Amino acid sequence: MDTQIWIDKGYDLIVEFAPKILAAILIWIIGSWIIKMVMKGIKKGMTKANYDDSLKKFLLNLISWIFKIVLILVVLGTVGVETTSFAAVLAAAGLAIGMALQGSLGNFAGGVLIMIFKPFKIGDLIEAQGEIGVVKEIEIFTTKLTGLSNKEIIVPNGALSNGNIVNYTTEGTRRVDLVFGVGYDSDIKQTKEVLTKVLTSHPKILKDPEPSVTVLELADSSVNFAVRPWCKTEDYWDVYFDVTENVKEALDAAGIEIPYPHTVEIHKKA
Repeated sequence: MDTQIWIDKGYDLIVEFAPKILAAILIWIIGSWIIKMVMKGIKKGMTKANYDDSLKKFLLNLISWIFKIVLILVVLGTVGVETTSFAAVLAAAGLAIGMALQGSLGNFAGGVLIMIFKPFKIGDLIEAQGEIGVVKEIEIFTTKLTGLSNKEIIVPNGALSNGNIVNYTTEGTRRVDLVFGVGYDSDIKQTKEVLTKVLTSHPKILKDPEPSVTVLELADSSVNFAVRPWCKTEDYWDVYFDVTENVKEALDAAGIEIPYPHTVEIHKKA
């Protein structure tokens, strides 16, 4: 007798909830497909409107999450969950989660600020939070950089938006700051001519601004020259390595003494 009662109750529950569950599954499948199509349309529209890649990815990510939350609420309402009460519970839970995840909210706010003020964009070479790399992706909570040794660097947007940012790409050009020392017996005029010829003969060194060669200091064992060529940002390391090598060869060929050991100072910040 008891078994029959349970079977009847189970049958009643199936009759009552099966259509709702099937409807919820159908709504989820159709809704997910619609969201996918809408997101494709939005993405295509942003591309035609020439949205910045950084802003486009950020907005697409944000809009996608909003659509998914709305779809979840619709599915729950179809099953029979009271969405008004659920929204109140969700708001209370959101407040509690927000208190616990203040850092994440700060990162979200930082992401919004980066999108508004645009201190950098995808493809820019930046230095921030003790890291230097090319901006690969700007997400809701973090920004991904590709380091100079091809490592992925993930920086929280909150810290990124509140700290100092050096953007090496914005101006399009960079100055390569080098220091070379020669012996005290070397002729200063001849040394400057040799160093200047190295700079003016390099194809990736810009003519404007004009490169400069000046006496920097009279050190303990050498006369140090400040060598300052300008180049495009993407040519920085090529110019740095080439000039270092070419200067050594040119000074040797001219018979100009290079004190040993000799140190080349690299000033990363222009």
